[in-house]
Formats: sequence, C-alpha cells, structure tokens
Amino acid sequence: VYTGEMYEYRKQHDKDNKPLIEAAFVSGDIKPEAEPIVGKDVTEEIRKKARELGFGEVGFTKYDRRYTYKSKKGWVKYEHAICLALEQDYWQTQTIPSMQAEFAHFGTYEEEGAYALELAEFIRSLGYGAQVHSPNDNSAAYIPMFVEAGLGQLGANGQLLSPHFGSRARLMIISTDAEVTYDEPVDYGIHKFCEQCQVCVNRCPGRALVKEKVWWRGAEKHKLMYDRCRPVMATYEGCGVCMLVCPIQRYGMPSVMEHFVETGDILGKGTHNLEGFEIRGKGYFGPDELPSFDRGFFDFPHGTKDEWLFDQFKKKLEERGSASEDDAKEFADELAEILTEKTGYDAGL
Repeated sequence: VYTGEMYEYRKQHDKDNKPLIEAAFVSGDIKPEAEPIVGKDVTEEIRKKARELGFGEVGFTKYDRRYTYKSKKGWVKYEHAICLALEQDYWQTQTIPSMQAEFAHFGTYEEEGAYALELAEFIRSLGYGAQVHSPNDNSAAYIPMFVEAGLGQLGANGQLLSPHFGSRARLMIISTDAEVTYDEPVDYGIHKFCEQCQVCVNRCPGRALVKEKVWWRGAEKHKLMYDRCRPVMATYEGCGVCMLVCPIQRYGMPSVMEHFVETGDILGKGTHNLEGFEIRGKGYFGPDELPSFDRGFFDFPHGTKDEWLFDQFKKKLEERGSASEDDAKEFADELAEILTEKTGYDAGL
C-alpha cells in the first residue's frame, strides 16, 4: 500500500536500524564493567545521563511483566524499568500526514536506539546489568509503565500524553538490576480533559476512535478499532492525525490545562489551526469535514506478516498449480526478512 517513496524510505530505515536492533537484542548478555557500590542509589545518576543524551522524559518503575509480549516472555532479564521518551521534531510533526512527519517519526527511533545503547554502557560502568528494549523491537506495551513512572497519562487517542511534549514522543525502555528508586504516578487531569475534548475522536479519518471508554484487557480506556486505523496508516504516510490534532501536542500541556481550568473550553477546538489536515489525493479537511473511503478500502490483511506471506504464497499455488523458481526465491527472501525482523538474528534462507 506504501507509495514508492515511502517504501524506499522504510527499506533504508530498516537497513540502517538493523544493527541497533541486533545490539539491543543481546545487550542483556553483556556483563557489567565494574563492581557496584553496595547500598548506593544510582537513580539520579542515570536520570542525569539520560537527559544529557537527549531524552526528555525519564522515569523509573517496576518492569510489569503482565504487559510483556508472548514472543519476549523469556527474553526480559531485569526487574526495574527505566522509561525513556525522546521528542520528535515539532514542526515536522505538524505536517502530519506527510513524508516529512515520517522522517521525524522513524528518525527519532533511530536516534533513541543509539542513545539507549550508550546509556546502557553507562549503567554497566556503574556495576549493573542493562538490557535495551529497542523501540523497533518492543518487548511489551510500554504506556502503562510510563504512567506508573509519572511520565504522563493515556489519552483518548491511545497515546501517552506527557507533560512536556504531549504525544509527540517515541517511547522505549531499558531494564536493569541497578539500585534505583521508583517514581510515582501523577494525575495530570488527562482523563477528565479527554472526556470533554474529543477532538482526536472526531477528526480521525478512519473513524477508528470511540468516544466512550470500555474495559479492555483489565484497563478502562478508549479502544482503538484496529481495522479502521491500520488501512489509513498504511496508505497515507502513517496518518497520525490523532497526534496532530491533540491540543496538548499542539500547544503544550501548561497552556491547554490553564485554559481548560479557567474557561472550561478546549484550546483550539473547532479551529482550522488545530483541526485542519490534508490527505494526499483527497485534499484539505477543516473542522467537521472528513474524507470518505470506499468499502473495499478497509479490506485489509490480518494476522502476522509471516502468516500473511504464507497465505499469499498458498493462493498463488492454487491459482497457478505450481510455483516457479523465482516465486520460491522471492518467498524465501521475504520470509527470511520477516524472521530476521522478529528474532533480531540474520535468518537468510
């Protein structure tokens, strides 16, 4: 579904990012470089170093294994989570959906992946283990841990709304056995604000966000309808309109919350400045305007990448009765790429 430009960019990004993912995958196996000072709390040393590297949000909490993905259940080594958020470029973000915004999106992942490897080295120099959870090979659903670490709250758009840059952040974690003190959750008033705001819900091009919260997997939240979201994301440069139109992302939490408390109104709501966006090939959409899609647009592949690949290969065999050498090679190459992405190891077949 990608445009040619987007496909080539993602291909290059994956190539550039591969060494970072591989280094992160084995980072937990590297031994500390020194003996720790027994009884010394190193929380603030790590926080200071993380901020020097460029991370805007840094928090400490327990690594909550309830949120670990099935594929990473046996991989996570340490009990403490260092939650790290790196801000993506403000002005590029305001061009969502666009290639410029995607450059900011994926470029930020590349930057923080490298910063985290450096931070892990620093933690080892203090005498402790450090396991980097690559932002491009996530081990878990991270937002609940960021909330526990006091770094924000879950917004109606399904993203972490942080006090410093709203949802304009890319999240990752380093787990460690270092002696650290956990931060506490903070009620920033996001839940009450989102109940009244609803701009992201109303402006979603795919109508994928819902107004009312539901209980889902043990949490009360605004549930994203994946089948309505993913086709738009894949077709239109990652979409991200829900990030773009969030007042907290656009204007900053202090300004938005002060305005909300003083007036009861949502800063920017109903204006072109906040709610306007343009979609390639469909034009500009201001307040109360949304694009339309034909019914087949949302007929999208389900399952994992390898399941989809096998399904497509099976259909090709059924249609043709056999597979050529070129078909078989193409299938093997694509499968190897998927397995490499999933495992972190080169799975050349």
